[in-house]
Amino acid sequence: YAYCILSAANLAKALGLRKISAIEFGVAGGNGLIMAEYHAKKVEEETGVEVEVYGFDTGEGLPNPVDYRDIPYIWKSGFYRMDQAALKKRLTRAKLVLGDVKETVKDFFANNEVAPVGCIFHDLDFYSSTKDSFRIFDLESHSRLPRIFNYFDDILGNEAALYNDYTGERLAIAEYNIEHEQSKIATSYQFLDVAPFPWHNKIFVHHDFQHPDYCKYIGSADLQNRLEG
Repeated sequence: YAYCILSAANLAKALGLRKISAIEFGVAGGNGLIMAEYHAKKVEEETGVEVEVYGFDTGEGLPNPVDYRDIPYIWKSGFYRMDQAALKKRLTRAKLVLGDVKETVKDFFANNEVAPVGCIFHDLDFYSSTKDSFRIFDLESHSRLPRIFNYFDDILGNEAALYNDYTGERLAIAEYNIEHEQSKIATSYQFLDVAPFPWHNKIFVHHDFQHPDYCKYIGSADLQNRLEG
């Protein structure tokens, strides 16, 4: 979460933006959202970029699986039900957006002033819910950074989960890329140059090639030195 929020804030700063939003899809008990709040505060202190935090969830736990693509052999309706009252007492800045993401993503951004989305944490578990959440990438360009840092929680697992390219979050990513010619959810190859940690493999970047700021130069002397190094 720290990497995604910091990277998004640095990009926003290079683009001349003063605010970003960090989005979590799938809040459940809220530990991830509270972590996002913590890192948002630290990133603000380091970069000067304000970070708004939002958590999208049904509030009622997982819905019924649509079909095999939602991996019903490990996910079950009602898992991860939220204690809304208890969670709201723990939150310091994050705002909860409750309901079906198929509807709430469009409605929330249409009816509220929200800083441009800079990073997203995906933890909806299902293929169907994850694909519905990708509607956030269809928002007007001013609502998004040209490159959005994404963390997908459920693409690596054990021999019980057996995550694969034909179900779950991996299938949602693959179908998005097939269906969209001018935007892609891409692997983060920058991690190949550093010692690997498991979370490195869960980071992807959404590239909107048609975004008005996609080709805007963000270079600096420091960037040139890093590229040459």
